Amino acid sequence: MVKKYIFLAFLTNLYIIGAYKPVVIIHGILTGAESMLVILEEIERHHPGTKVYNTDRFAGWSSLENAWHQVLEFNGDLQKICRNHPDGVIMLGYSQGGLLGRAVLQTYPDHCVKKFISLSSPQAGQFGSDFLHLIFPSLVAKTAYELFYTYVGQHTSVGNYWNDPHHQDLFEQFSIFLPYVNNDLPSTNSTQFRDSILKLDQLILVGGPDDGVITPWESSHFGYFNGTGDVIPCRQRQIYLEDRIGLQTLDNTGRLKLVTMAGVKHFDWHLKQQVIQTVILPYLD
Repeated sequence: MVKKYIFLAFLTNLYIIGAYKPVVIIHGILTGAESMLVILEEIERHHPGTKVYNTDRFAGWSSLENAWHQVLEFNGDLQKICRNHPDGVIMLGYSQGGLLGRAVLQTYPDHCVKKFISLSSPQAGQFGSDFLHLIFPSLVAKTAYELFYTYVGQHTSVGNYWNDPHHQDLFEQFSIFLPYVNNDLPSTNSTQFRDSILKLDQLILVGGPDDGVITPWESSHFGYFNGTGDVIPCRQRQIYLEDRIGLQTLDNTGRLKLVTMAGVKHFDWHLKQQVIQTVILPYLD
């Protein structure tokens, strides 16, 4: 009888360990893997046995390196992870890490990611002084384009996704990253960038009106400013209407989830247990 219970307990533990897909986490700007430990601990507490890859590439100031450079390095890491987990993984990226993680998927046509969670990330770009002051204290949003839309400015990750609604001509002329991964400008990779996202079982975009850093906060849902400063929601923008990266297709097939949570500051998304339990854990199955 004792042996029977031991065997049943073994089977139960085996089931628990295999019940949840591995999770790959990409941290935000100017931080590292240690900043994502609360998420890791919550996953392990509520989903015991889950394998979690908490990446530490480009920690601290190196997170300001060119976005394409970071994407290609993360791409190599994901390829190794996918070889170990051919049945699929879940990827979560916070803040800048969510934008970079999405680009990693787009540059890896055979990725094994089943769900991608973008946690308060500037998917449509960034345009706001609150964010700038974290990194470039002397810059203001109104004139930041003078730095970012230059050869030197494009050596920084922030410059790569700085999207000034009042200088779209310069954005398209100088930005080497965001206009291409969003298929606003055509490239030889445009079809792949769309098809790779459409491999996802689910794309979860998380953000909220009290974020205070991502500007506009709707950028976390692919919404953005127009030329007069009004915010156009995702489903009314050309990136959705023309299905440039597959958002409309994902939506029409029930695979796009826009999650909004009020009362959450930017640095609470990955540090507050209640927030993590509400907007992350339900999607880790």
